[in-house]
Amino acid sequence: MTQVLLPSPFALEQILNSISLGLIVVDCNQIVRLWNGWVEKHSGVQSTQAVGKHISEAFEELPSRAILSAISNTLNYGLPVVLSNALHRSPLPLFQRGEQETEKKRIHQSITLTPIASEFGGRDCLIQISDSTTSIKREKILLSHSETLKREATTDSLTGIYNRRFFDEHYKMALGHAVRHNVPLSVFMVDIDYFKEYNDSYGHVAGDKALIQVASALRKQLLRATDVLARFGGEEFILMLPNMAPDSAMQFAEKLRVSVLDLNIPHIKSRVSEHISISVGFSNFYKHPDIDQHALLKCADAALYEAKKYGRNQCHYLPLQHFDAHSIQQINPS
Repeated sequence: MTQVLLPSPFALEQILNSISLGLIVVDCNQIVRLWNGWVEKHSGVQSTQAVGKHISEAFEELPSRAILSAISNTLNYGLPVVLSNALHRSPLPLFQRGEQETEKKRIHQSITLTPIASEFGGRDCLIQISDSTTSIKREKILLSHSETLKREATTDSLTGIYNRRFFDEHYKMALGHAVRHNVPLSVFMVDIDYFKEYNDSYGHVAGDKALIQVASALRKQLLRATDVLARFGGEEFILMLPNMAPDSAMQFAEKLRVSVLDLNIPHIKSRVSEHISISVGFSNFYKHPDIDQHALLKCADAALYEAKKYGRNQCHYLPLQHFDAHSIQQINPS
């Protein structure tokens, strides 16, 4: 028969005071019977001061109602309780108290309460406390990295607005919603006039700066969270505005054009203005149940071609119901 050697009371006390875990035991009257070294360190209260006191009086500050209620439930009903740090960050007044700490920082805690048999009969409650501060910091870092990666995947690195990938995904959803609920959806294609000539004259660094300024001017015209602006490629931008009435689209397109012209960015090589200007083509979906998902984009692109063909620095509207993909050239002039 194997003999099990139990640690002496002195050795057991050393173990309890050495582990990186807070241990508190309260009896049926919620009087503290055990208060280990970890709790001493992070509460600032010695075990000789805490043992014999009611748990609500043992700390420098009053514990939260949540843990006092949990202790009562464990003692009354004999059921274990877990207080997760997601809902209860710091139920007990425990702090980081390292030598480098200039101010007390409350520890994020994960707490488990377990009913145990009392040596005098009845029921005690074992409170186990672990420091979850590091794991929460790690979760925040991972979440931050995840959000950064997501932002990089959906954002144009130069202008900071959405990229074409983001637009393509949200356009499908917005068009599906418009079809199902019979609400309008407007798409605007925007192209900077004679941008190649601008780059040739002022250089690509100035060209990049101009793209950023144009993107910012366009973005300022958006008023709702559902409105989307994306860089479609090169000097071309695209906007999608759900629930915009068809008769408001022309006014909005003109606002886009004027907002860029008002930037007053000199463009000596432009043949339509002394400053950078844009051409805008747009179309609108409304109650067209048999629409192909690409038809609205093609129609807006064709409208942009018309705006450029008739002189640039202007807006052109092409009704979706009148759009004939075979009769209108789809390739924009340079």
